[in-house]
Amino acid sequence: MDYIQSLTYIHSLNKFGIRPGLERISALCRAFGNPQDRLRFVHIAGTNGKGSTSTMLHEIFRAAGAKTGLFISPYVIDFRERIQINGEMIQKRTLAEIITQIKSATDKMAAVGEQPTEFEVITAAAFIYFDMEQCDVVVLETGLGGRLDSTNIIKTPLASVITSISLDHTGVLGHTIAEIAAEKCGIIKENGITVSYPLQPPDAEKAIRETAEKRGNLFLAPSLKDLLIKEESLGGTRALYCQTELFVPFIGRHMVYNAATAALTARSIGRGGEKGLDVSESHIARGIASAVMPARMEVLSTAPAVILDGGHNEGSAAALKDTLRRFQADKKITAVCGMMADKDYTSYLKIVAPLFDKFIAVEPSNPRALGADALAAAASEFCGHCSAKKSMAEAVRAAFEGGAEAVVACGSFYMMEELRPLILEKLKSL
Repeated sequence: MDYIQSLTYIHSLNKFGIRPGLERISALCRAFGNPQDRLRFVHIAGTNGKGSTSTMLHEIFRAAGAKTGLFISPYVIDFRERIQINGEMIQKRTLAEIITQIKSATDKMAAVGEQPTEFEVITAAAFIYFDMEQCDVVVLETGLGGRLDSTNIIKTPLASVITSISLDHTGVLGHTIAEIAAEKCGIIKENGITVSYPLQPPDAEKAIRETAEKRGNLFLAPSLKDLLIKEESLGGTRALYCQTELFVPFIGRHMVYNAATAALTARSIGRGGEKGLDVSESHIARGIASAVMPARMEVLSTAPAVILDGGHNEGSAAALKDTLRRFQADKKITAVCGMMADKDYTSYLKIVAPLFDKFIAVEPSNPRALGADALAAAASEFCGHCSAKKSMAEAVRAAFEGGAEAVVACGSFYMMEELRPLILEKLKSL
């Protein structure tokens, strides 16, 4: 298969849906000699902040001179964002070659009723690639949950990181914070290190601490007493954490807390080269400052303010609300928003929609997308000026009509691939 054919094959596996469990990924990886067992990982689970924490850790290890793999989801612009080494996406030819090999194995599994899912195939491809390239360390983000996520076939990682936990995927992970936290804590393995986001809900913190203690882990979490926020702007935040000057190139205090979580993780496993990683405070500062992520509280412009923020649950909505109140309280804000029908979009809208002067609903290009009209109707309960547009291009034109003071593109990541370049093109004409 060539690259396009390999992507077509991967996406064709969507029809098998999400099926938590480790049997299929274990069988698939066995067919390739268990490449994951030859790698060292930092494993990251949580509801919000996984992507930013993973990206910052990846940059810290790169700054320290380690050959660093990064596995994240979802992608925003290019599918290959999901599998990177030292900031370089996997080559198209290499991905096609690996997927061709994997398909031979999955065809045999399918013949006996054990067809792997899309995420399982991507996970196996990442393991094979990182092993082939002999990475020093891999920053590994879970897909869904933790306990039964396909990434969880790895042995005890260098550290297990639990980012901010809130209600999401309740049909799969549980209906309470405690139940969801228990699933996320499934990545905590015996005799390791567990690092937690500093502001967890009480039930989540209790579950993380208890699981870490039960499995003989050193439990760590950043102390906010050690964190001083010195300067905040749309361009980022300057902070002092444990006497180290940090520049966090993302907006929002939650991003500073994610940076502190990444810094503490790097310190816990990278002191003195004890585990083959010699990480200094300079590496931590340089790594965090160089982190880049599309559509995660991303500022595309400051005049007018244009912010892209993928998110669909109460936690991400609360973080966006805090950021907008902090930096755009005096502005009339236009939102362009799209959501998936299987998400709790009402809870999301209840938090953020009252902040918007205008709300423009769109329908992401995804079979699970909520229709624009339905989203606009839901948002109208919380925002007085709501409309639905048939296309992303039409929505962008409407958002910038009349000299908008601020534009926020928010909601599902699935719309960002199409929406982001349209906004960037529009900004060129302003």
